[in-house]
Amino acid sequence: MSISAIEIEIPLAQAVRVTQDSLHVDLADGRTISVPLAWYPRLLHATADERKSWQLIGMGRGIHWEAIDEDISVEGLLAGRASGESQTSLKKWLNSRSSGLTGA
Repeated sequence: MSISAIEIEIPLAQAVRVTQDSLHVDLADGRTISVPLAWYPRLLHATADERKSWQLIGMGRGIHWEAIDEDISVEGLLAGRASGESQTSLKKWLNSRSSGLTGA
């Protein structure tokens, strides 16, 4: 018995919108992926301005938010993968943000 591999082409991202509770990514094939913002805690805790400041990376294979150091791949979105960041790392990041905001 032989098994043939099927190559799946991942569509590229074209546009991104972040609402209060969701991340929406428009794909080149006409689909829009929407996932809960809770899947990506850094985006969840980001300011509205930080959420708006994204750029496509890898010619649309991913999305990057410089201010919050977040990268999300289209492949991960399509696979239903939430952030893999540990709670320890997230807590450290949140603490660094609050320290920076208070000037401490």
